[in-house]
Amino acid sequence: MGKNIFERYEIKYLLNSEQYSSIVAALNGRLAEGESCHTIMSEYYDTGDFSLIRRSMEKPPYKEKLRLRSYGVPEEGTEVYLELKKKYRGVTYKRRAPIVQGEIASLLSLKRKPRNQIEREISAFAALHRGLEPRLLICYERVAFFGQGSESDLRITFDRDIRYRDYRLSLSQGAFGDRLIPSGSSLMEIKLSGAMPLWLARALDENGIYPTSFSKCQRAYEAHLNKEGDAPFKNRLFAPNTDKEALSA
Repeated sequence: MGKNIFERYEIKYLLNSEQYSSIVAALNGRLAEGESCHTIMSEYYDTGDFSLIRRSMEKPPYKEKLRLRSYGVPEEGTEVYLELKKKYRGVTYKRRAPIVQGEIASLLSLKRKPRNQIEREISAFAALHRGLEPRLLICYERVAFFGQGSESDLRITFDRDIRYRDYRLSLSQGAFGDRLIPSGSSLMEIKLSGAMPLWLARALDENGIYPTSFSKCQRAYEAHLNKEGDAPFKNRLFAPNTDKEALSA
């Protein structure tokens, strides 16, 4: 977890159980599997009217979001990661700062001076978007595979049991919430800095696996609207985009 600056392409795919089994079989022997399945939790910060998520849904060439991430349920005083994630014309940039949960409010309210360059960027983001606070919490179980040798920049993750909640918005409250994708489905993300290996492109094509525009945060916001009685996205909640030309949102 030591790397705090990322620049890469991230391509997403929503898989059924059969596709998941087939693509994992194709990865075995080529990529190294990371540690056993672990829980990832993220608090997403936004304004009172969800202005950041709503802008992202307009699909501008540049968009950004702020989240607090932990690996497993953190105890009070445990170090977590405050992440500023940006996307510009298909390239994802992520900057993250290790932080103790109790320090976050003072940093975002500009009452504490930033300690490093990444915290300065996060403070500038908070100054631009006043009133940021936790609005959604998303958690899921992840299995990761890592490239080796000449493919060391390649990373593939599989997220299952993706769930969200819009209450009790603290990571230390636990990993629970309402389901965002159908049971048995997986969200696969291919993360790389250059071209996709030919063997991987062939494996995807052979199994009928195509890119989809899928944002966990956006999907959670749509579920939140549906629960609140404002349901313009109701029919989409469990309907993935299967456009072969789509890239991740």
